[in-house]
Amino acid sequence: MAEIICPRCAETENLTGEPTAGASPTPDPGDTGGDSDRPDDRITITCGSCGMEWVRDPRPVCPRCGGTDMEGAVKAMVEKSRGSQLSIVATSVIYLCRVCDEAILASYRVSRSPLMPDELPTG
Repeated sequence: MAEIICPRCAETENLTGEPTAGASPTPDPGDTGGDSDRPDDRITITCGSCGMEWVRDPRPVCPRCGGTDMEGAVKAMVEKSRGSQLSIVATSVIYLCRVCDEAILASYRVSRSPLMPDELPTG
């Protein structure tokens, strides 16, 4: 099993997990890791060091290569706040493939700063 690492602070020890409440026969639209008739077996992980919470699907799969060697990363959600200034308003955990997204993950591991969205707000 892959080591669980906090996407925000890289903590590996001070983590707790609880099963996600409820069972859903259909996964979230963004879920790429399983059959549509599987029960909700996701886990809410909490980092005791930085307080970050995220939902972890124990079986994420790369949509490009089908590989299961995935790593969590924090992605920022931004909005314009004043003029052309952008502010991070929220973050979410995304899973990146260690094969297909190797360059992005290498940069992320060094900075541990949230990944910016693919498209920035223009209006």
